[in-house]
Amino acid sequence: MASDKQIESRPDHRLTVDEVLDDLVADGMVTRPVAQGLLFTVTPKDRAERHALELVADAKIHHANSTKRIITLEELTFWLAKRTGLDYLRIDPLKIDAPNVGDLVTASYAAWNRILPVSITAEQVVFATSEPYLTSWIEELGGIIKREIVRVVANPRDIERYRNEFFGVSNSVKGASNTEGNKRLFGLGNLEALVELGKSGQIDANDSHIVHIVDWLLQYAFDQRASDIHLEPRREVGNIRFRIDGVMHPVYQVPALVMTAVTSRIKILGRMDVAEKRRPQDGRIKTRSEDGRELEMRLSTMPTAFGEKLVMRIFNPDVLLRNFADLGFGEEDVKRWQAMVGRPHGIILVTGPTGSGKTTTLYSTLKTLATPLVNVCTVEEPIEMVEPAFNQMQVQHNIGLDFASGIRTLMRQDPDIIMVGEIRDRETAEMAVQASLTGHLVLSTLHTNDAPAAITRLLDIGVPHYLIKATVIGVVAQRLVRTLCPHCKYDAPTDPDLWESLVNPWKLHAPDTLWHPKGCLECRNTGYYGRIGLYEILTLDAELRELIVADFNETPLRRLAYQKGLRPLRISGAFKAARGVTSMEEVFKVAPIRSD
Repeated sequence: MASDKQIESRPDHRLTVDEVLDDLVADGMVTRPVAQGLLFTVTPKDRAERHALELVADAKIHHANSTKRIITLEELTFWLAKRTGLDYLRIDPLKIDAPNVGDLVTASYAAWNRILPVSITAEQVVFATSEPYLTSWIEELGGIIKREIVRVVANPRDIERYRNEFFGVSNSVKGASNTEGNKRLFGLGNLEALVELGKSGQIDANDSHIVHIVDWLLQYAFDQRASDIHLEPRREVGNIRFRIDGVMHPVYQVPALVMTAVTSRIKILGRMDVAEKRRPQDGRIKTRSEDGRELEMRLSTMPTAFGEKLVMRIFNPDVLLRNFADLGFGEEDVKRWQAMVGRPHGIILVTGPTGSGKTTTLYSTLKTLATPLVNVCTVEEPIEMVEPAFNQMQVQHNIGLDFASGIRTLMRQDPDIIMVGEIRDRETAEMAVQASLTGHLVLSTLHTNDAPAAITRLLDIGVPHYLIKATVIGVVAQRLVRTLCPHCKYDAPTDPDLWESLVNPWKLHAPDTLWHPKGCLECRNTGYYGRIGLYEILTLDAELRELIVADFNETPLRRLAYQKGLRPLRISGAFKAARGVTSMEEVFKVAPIRSD
């Protein structure tokens, strides 16, 4: 192979900064004066302790062909891979066989040779390396693992980071499997509710294994942009999975005993009853990540056949600072929504299935409304995010505090704005109506397919049509769609028939091209990165209210609302697809098809 010849042409050695700079000059990426100037700044200590590519990248030198373009570490890694004839790899930690990395090599051996096993099969092992000219370990290790060794070049910082993380957690899982380790865990006393992540440093045998596993798990979830962490017990092992952009990803497998201990540790942090494993429980952890960001996690346990399943939903308080445009509102949507929430009294409903972003919309709205001049109160089940600008109360059915009694209590607290977590029964709906009739602005959620269906839902619950007509200001239906990855999305000519099926019968002009998902390292080959909302905003004016009668039929109301400018979810999605924000496939997936 060309790569073998190229590498074999140089003796077995580690990269030096002199060698890297000489090769960069030879390849025309760096000028000779810049390279010589950098060499004068490199100390002997740096040469001995730091990787050559990192030394060059940290100097922030400019590309020889562009004085405005700084050469990055990732660019240097790609250049090195191409120069040595090896494949380049951008490490995706979710694709690493993390539980088994410690079974092939020791942490010290991997650190000395600057390698990390990233893919393990019965036939071969793929090792990421940042030292392509260091080859002596291949023969040594090949005779031990009895499998083909394939090398790829990866970012030296990524290799070091994930080597420390995965070897550390692998050792902690093995250590926690010991009986004595489990005994130590269950002897823990009360702990602070605020978990300081990233403070523990590298894991070693003297630390509590379970504490480190939990510390790593939470920080890892934050780094990977997970919205939920699932701990799922099974007969022999426990599965750990993350939900990222609405899709579940397997992360790790641990022995069943370790899973039980990790669950107990998290329950302690969430102020939950560790001994109670037969009933579902709820808890909360407020935690600070390594970079200082504060995040909140809502905990929920459920008894299953093999033990307690634990789900941690991660809430980032930064979402409260996002404006409506960032959430996915169009310009017209923002005007309609602000006109609705600017009313002094009445009911505003946000509808959609679980996980459609209703809570985020409500919290972001309340954040803008909660000035020092008004009193904002909420009753929730449970409180999703603790916000100092609100007065928040949590439903507790075991003491008779439900939504209806919560609203009744808030009415005596001199509120201006009330947020009710969900209207799910007649009593709650009646209390919300009474609150709006007595001069309060009430915001709440419902589970319906679209905005007009919310009127039907209220009638089904038992709210009289004349009270709906008198109190409901408007309804917002919403969904979340994945946004196209900006690094790999591509455009292609629009299929007129497909576009017609998306926008029919609105007859929107078809764009010349539409963007599609492809898949790359940045988006884990999904083609999508992040999510954004689709919104359908129904404002009830006098003409629409006249259609709300005892024998209400939502079809005439829907048609009239369309004539007055209501943009249904599918059309909201079509506009975002036309702008390259999302794909038509995502819009088809979440926006309901209606015959009327």
